[in-house]
Amino acid sequence: MKPLKRRQFFSTSAKAITTGLSSISLLGLTGCNNHTEGDNRIRMGITSRPRMLDPRKATDALSSRVNRLIYRQLIDFDERFLPIPDLASWQVLSPTHYRFTLTEQPNFHNGLPMTAHDVVATYQSVLDPDFGSAHNGSLKGIKTVKAINDKQVDFILSAEDALFVGRLVIGILPASLIQKQHRFQDTPIGNGKCSFVSLTEQKLVLERNLDHVLLEFIPVKDATVRVLKLKKGELDIIQNDLSPELVQYCEQQPNFKVQWFKGTNFGYIGFNFEDPLLAQPALRQAIAHGINRQAIVDAMFNGHARLAGGLLVPEHWSGAADIPPYEYNPIKAKALLKQINFPQELVKKDNNNQEVIELSYKTSNDPTRIRLATIYQSQLKKIGIHLNIQSYDWGTFYSDIKQGRFQLYSLAWVGIKSPDIFQYVFDSEAIPPNGANRGRYRDKKSDQLIRTAGKTSSLEAQAKLYQQLQHRLQATLAIMPLWYEDQYSVMRSNITGYRLYSDGRLDGLLSVQKIPV
Repeated sequence: MKPLKRRQFFSTSAKAITTGLSSISLLGLTGCNNHTEGDNRIRMGITSRPRMLDPRKATDALSSRVNRLIYRQLIDFDERFLPIPDLASWQVLSPTHYRFTLTEQPNFHNGLPMTAHDVVATYQSVLDPDFGSAHNGSLKGIKTVKAINDKQVDFILSAEDALFVGRLVIGILPASLIQKQHRFQDTPIGNGKCSFVSLTEQKLVLERNLDHVLLEFIPVKDATVRVLKLKKGELDIIQNDLSPELVQYCEQQPNFKVQWFKGTNFGYIGFNFEDPLLAQPALRQAIAHGINRQAIVDAMFNGHARLAGGLLVPEHWSGAADIPPYEYNPIKAKALLKQINFPQELVKKDNNNQEVIELSYKTSNDPTRIRLATIYQSQLKKIGIHLNIQSYDWGTFYSDIKQGRFQLYSLAWVGIKSPDIFQYVFDSEAIPPNGANRGRYRDKKSDQLIRTAGKTSSLEAQAKLYQQLQHRLQATLAIMPLWYEDQYSVMRSNITGYRLYSDGRLDGLLSVQKIPV
């Protein structure tokens, strides 16, 4: 089988984008720049407004990344995703008793000093069921949280939890404002390196406390328009969320810089285990052997992704680098299809009078995701599977996935750091709304490994259990791992000092500078 070439996927797309950009240029979008290049602003183009600037309720990736700039948290993570101190160090006084000591006490942006009492108020509000925090579930093991003095906080757990420290990633808020039921989502007041300035439909503005540079987050839904605004000088930086063709176009522009970094965002294809066909291992294996992941990475991402085995990247402290892949093997895939018991009404004939199995595949209406779906469709057609692609707006698509209304779908997990994700995604008791086991996967051995790891105090022993679990998930094809997509940024040439991170955080905005031209 010859490897797929980029021209097979992009025969006209690059030409179309260049033509489109040129046409809009004639309308004046790339004309005279009305912005002063040496101004005191860094403008980042984003797909939409951050949805929630209260860290206790934020769940989407963009809000969480922006909140990191406004608020500080007790802990952070190192390059192996192990917890490290941010605001506080900790002692394990017993398996259910943790004491945190503040090593820094930065003032809140309203001038009040931060103390242990603010930590207590923040976590007590998250644990209050009436408050409705989405993070309540991951912190439900906290029995009590109490300030010992202005610098020390004790967390008492209802049961041993070796992953507990890694759960304490909520930004700390002022206790006095929590008591007054201040609306942090409208006027954030934290103690991070950036202060809130304003929020409108047009933009969110933060100010870097150190040098008073303004960081503007400007929503531009359409990716092509985002690039045009970057070209004109109305934006300075874009991070991710462009089509492969647009990234390729940006790499060819003399006034742009494109920066890449290995990422951790995990793309996968999900199966519905309550579907009588996909419950059969042979069909899942046939699909896995029928999709040429490396050819897609080479063609769609120009090599800027790496094939995935487990949900966690291999460099994670509990990652598994030795998971055997399902190699591209259409002959093996066809043989597997012959082992499956298909209802006759699902077997169709193609134009060559060959039998074809029909399956439905749901995706969002994002153009890149639709293009990927058509590639899966083309590759699986060669082994005798026809994918009926159904694309929907994000809200409809995501609702269908949570409610199990699908046979196949594809999504990505973003910014995963803690292996407690396995309980949330694969435990048989985590089927929505109790978790994110959207495929209704049920496997006694996986459940046992998840629960044993959760009760194991040694990180080394935990790592071995989670590695065994990832091998088990691969062997049973709980999901089909695709790839970890690289992070990238596109900047104007006078932007310097911007750094990318594997999880897509926006901390590079804390050091980025604009050179006057």
